Amino acid sequence: MLGFADPLLGRPRRVLVAGVSGAGKSTLAHRVAGAVGAEHVELDALFHGPGWRPRDTFVADVRSFTARERWVTEWQYDAVRPLLTERADLLVWLDLPFATVVLPRLVGRTVRRRLRREVLWNGNVEPPLHTLLTDHEHVVRWAVVHRDKYLSRVPPLEVSHPHLTVVRLRSRPEVDRWVDGPLRVAAGAR
Repeated sequence: MLGFADPLLGRPRRVLVAGVSGAGKSTLAHRVAGAVGAEHVELDALFHGPGWRPRDTFVADVRSFTARERWVTEWQYDAVRPLLTERADLLVWLDLPFATVVLPRLVGRTVRRRLRREVLWNGNVEPPLHTLLTDHEHVVRWAVVHRDKYLSRVPPLEVSHPHLTVVRLRSRPEVDRWVDGPLRVAAGAR
């Protein structure tokens, strides 16, 4: 497993960004896409239909875009995680401190989106804030419960998917150093 300062071997073409909700997956995926000249496909936009219902075409949509030569997306949703893993050549794991970085970012984002009634994917908006206490699937509750799942999911990929380079980033400064260093160098490689 590589760290933030380790060089990448070759230019990434198909990139996954892993991490718990609120870690900054979509933000980093967008930065990576710009650096490597690939499209960022946001999985939440493909998954969530109106009324937060899963879209029937989700798996087919993922199959379609992962057949392309270049893409960047988030490593989430069990229904497509194996397909994404098989087709990617790089997985970037955002393993940031949960209590001091991820949770405050997630709570702030959730409150902001709700108060501003920001339209997310396919017309959806964050549910009322009180649902944090009543809905087991609320994004903040989900993140708290599942915050450590990547510890058991990511490290075994080095053995089960030897074609996949894994980079583990543990802080916001490491993210910036990796994007501005090893990723930019590898993106310039032909």
